Amino acid sequence: MPQSQAPAKPEPPRKEEQTPVENIEGRRRPGFSHELPEPVTQNNIGAVRPPPPEAFPTDQIPVPDRWRLIESLGLVKEKWLDPYHQNTLKGDRPINRAKVPWLPIHGDDWFFAASAVSDTVFEPRTFPIPVGVQTTERPQSLDVFGKDASYVFSQTFIASASLFKGSTAFKPPEIEYKLSLALNVSYVNVPEKRVLSVKPSDPSHRADHFLGVQEAFVDYHLRNSSDRYDFESIRIGIQPFQSDFRGFLFNDQQLGIRFFGNRDDNRFQFNLAAFWRLEKDTNSGLNDVTQRPRDDLVFVANAYRQDFLIPGFTSQLTAVYNRNRESHRIQIDDNGFPVRPALLGDLRGRDYDVVYLGYNADGHIGRLNLTASLYGALGQDRNSFFTSRPAQIRAYFGAAELSYDHDWMRFRLSGLYASGDKHPYDDVETGFDAILENPIFAGADTSYWIRQSIPFAGGGRAIAISGRNGILNDLRSSKDEGQSNFNNPGTALIGVGGDFDVTPTKRVSVNANHLWFADTTVLETLRNEGSIPKNIGWDLSAAAIWRPKATQNIVVRLSGAMLLPGNGFRDLFANKSQDRHYYSILANVIVSY
Repeated sequence: MPQSQAPAKPEPPRKEEQTPVENIEGRRRPGFSHELPEPVTQNNIGAVRPPPPEAFPTDQIPVPDRWRLIESLGLVKEKWLDPYHQNTLKGDRPINRAKVPWLPIHGDDWFFAASAVSDTVFEPRTFPIPVGVQTTERPQSLDVFGKDASYVFSQTFIASASLFKGSTAFKPPEIEYKLSLALNVSYVNVPEKRVLSVKPSDPSHRADHFLGVQEAFVDYHLRNSSDRYDFESIRIGIQPFQSDFRGFLFNDQQLGIRFFGNRDDNRFQFNLAAFWRLEKDTNSGLNDVTQRPRDDLVFVANAYRQDFLIPGFTSQLTAVYNRNRESHRIQIDDNGFPVRPALLGDLRGRDYDVVYLGYNADGHIGRLNLTASLYGALGQDRNSFFTSRPAQIRAYFGAAELSYDHDWMRFRLSGLYASGDKHPYDDVETGFDAILENPIFAGADTSYWIRQSIPFAGGGRAIAISGRNGILNDLRSSKDEGQSNFNNPGTALIGVGGDFDVTPTKRVSVNANHLWFADTTVLETLRNEGSIPKNIGWDLSAAAIWRPKATQNIVVRLSGAMLLPGNGFRDLFANKSQDRHYYSILANVIVSY
């Protein structure tokens, strides 16, 4: 019988291996507990027990406002002379009503913004200066034209103050009051008499000063039209307004009322405005509120649409109506020269109605930047100075500037055409003129032709071919004080230029523009000449701009321009110096606060 075997001992149960706590995100093995962390101990000897909850007010907690919180923490200290950091005088923080109890404001969202600008200009230049009919500065030098070198020193101080309500970082102000005053002090020295004053006995130099009111308006927020702060507002008073992107038609600071706003997340903007033009000081160009406003009204309606016709491109449609009724009002400027009516033709006063219809565009097409303007002028001149009869106004204007950016360089191509009057003695005036132009185009005021006023010697008394800070050859007595004139030779321009950002604080710009008269029939008629060529000449300019702080608070500019006369210009100003070149130098320092 086989020997029996003892039964085997059962093996002890194996301790199951620990598996990860979370095999599947969001799930945990049942019955598993994490090991507790080491106990935290705190030993603050002498610590102050926190006050009980009942020590705090139940309705509010005394925390400084969000604008002054960092100052309360000692992180920043406000300096009123510092425009770069938080500054109550610059509108960065609301007004502390406790410090100005005399100010009639309510609420904690009133702001005050002050600004000050010093604009210094020194400008030596040469331009054709006719010799006065009575005398000249130097005996035995009677010629058609005299010496041409002169210089201007002009110092302008601008002070602005604005009081407004609302958090304007993300919405328009609920109401705003603004006042801007400008003080101009100037000294001019020219080589001939009767240039600065109508009196031959007055010297050929002049010191002058004038204080003008450039802004004085109330801006009231009517309503929000969407939860993204699309809005409608109204502004009443002396205010700046520019009818197009580059200031070709109407760019001024005038007395008016303006209803404006936007829609569709600010992709659509509109303006409805009416302006009653103020008289200007002759030598500074500032508003003169001591004189009765002109009988000259401007009505504007325009609409902007962003990303139309293509993304990155803004289109504008505009209609401007200029109603002038100054035929029975004679205006003599501060230097004694007549400005209304202009001393051309029959010398009679004029009334006119003209409507400008225009399309303007600004933006980019891919890497090409484009600005363009097209205008048609339609209306009636109640008294053409050539015929003394009413005449229809039918004129047109077009300008475009194309630029291309490559790294730190921008290259520009500019073109402009303003129609001229081919038949002065018919009943249609086809020379284009603006209301008050101040163009930023083709080199702007660096350009000789835009910067200087060229007199129309021999064809009109106290008349200029083109006005200062203007590009149109409009034969006006004054761009600021005269009337628009649609009997003019017109303007044509083709130019190239470049801007070069040499460093973040230094820019160099160059421009070369070729200018023509669109048609010289009006000039030939007024001068009693059989033929005057169209070629005005080449306008060459260069400018250097330095911003030492890499901001717009300090800007130093030095520019030089030269006009190389063409045969048309030499024909108009033929004398012993007919072949010389004309120059303009501009030294400008702008300091802003």
